[in-house]
Amino acid sequence: MRAERSITLLELQEEIKSSIEARLEKSYWIRGEISEIKYQSTGHCYMDLVDRREGESGISARAQAIVWSSVFRMLRPYFETTTGQELTRGMQILVQVQVQYSPLYGLSLVVSDIDPAFTVGEQELQRQQTIKRLREEGMFDMNSTLGLALLPRRIAVISSAQAAGYRDFMKHLTNNEYGFTFRTELFQAAMQGATAPAEIISAMDAVAARAGEFDMLVIARGGGSVQDLICFDDYELAANIAQFPLPVITGIGHDHDIHVADMVAHTMVKTPTAAADFIIELFAREEQQLLYLMQRLRMTVQARISDENTRIEMLKRDIVRVVSDKFRIAEHRLELLQQRIRSANPLSLLEKGYSVTLSEGKRISSIKEIKEGMKVRIVLSDGALDCKVEKRSEL
Repeated sequence: MRAERSITLLELQEEIKSSIEARLEKSYWIRGEISEIKYQSTGHCYMDLVDRREGESGISARAQAIVWSSVFRMLRPYFETTTGQELTRGMQILVQVQVQYSPLYGLSLVVSDIDPAFTVGEQELQRQQTIKRLREEGMFDMNSTLGLALLPRRIAVISSAQAAGYRDFMKHLTNNEYGFTFRTELFQAAMQGATAPAEIISAMDAVAARAGEFDMLVIARGGGSVQDLICFDDYELAANIAQFPLPVITGIGHDHDIHVADMVAHTMVKTPTAAADFIIELFAREEQQLLYLMQRLRMTVQARISDENTRIEMLKRDIVRVVSDKFRIAEHRLELLQQRIRSANPLSLLEKGYSVTLSEGKRISSIKEIKEGMKVRIVLSDGALDCKVEKRSEL
């Protein structure tokens, strides 16, 4: 009985197909994330689209989408020209699809159109959410608060050895006009594509393990398309840059857009060459400051020597003047003393008509010392008289 009422698998699949086609509209605009994408040699494009509910870590829906070659050769250049990037894994897209059900292959979505503006908006939204998250977690300004070494001569570089930007950086740094020398070490990583953030983070871990050997980290990449540079908006990469123990200089090589990695770095410059210029300028500025200080020191010493020479000359003149004054005063005092001596000299008195009376060689100063009949000697200015006292009389 059961076998009589049964149907074949194909009949069931046809029933499902008829039900789907009867109930569904001709086409739908759907949003989804590309989890896998493959380009066939025939020109067809196959994508796995997934839906991730906000707040949930897993996938809540999955479907295979097909873009036939006749459609894809028109949609692809339109999308890339508008967004500046290729369709890649992890990208949010808005596509117009027709639902098809095959008894052999199951449910599939056939893409007939795509809205590039949605993808651009989603990427900018994600970028803003990354910036907001970094700010909320207190990491946004961490690297910018680190102090630069006065002369950062030891430089770690994350780039690709084959990258033109790395070669430009090294050439400009090595051949600087001042002759400054630097010690650089390259830590290689992919600088674009889906693996770039993880590789750059791995290289940063290697630098961080030897942080004491370097003064700064330079992340150099020589330009590229918007899609090439979108990896520098990655949250994990930006968080690692923000928390890095050395000042990070980004020279990613873009003229218009600023990426999240630039925002959280210590210093952002436009190109690897500009990064080299930034480092060279640090040295040039310190050299100019040193030359300025040397010039000031030289001028100060010269001014001090001139001042001291002037003081010495003034002291010499003061000494001559003081000594001269001392001599004049001494000469004056000596002259006064000589005058006093001359005034006190008995010969001077004798010359004025005075005389000295001696008795037996002793000077007589009073009439009481003389007796009548005593012999005395009277000394005048030009001779002496020997006399005999016959009479004395008191005044």
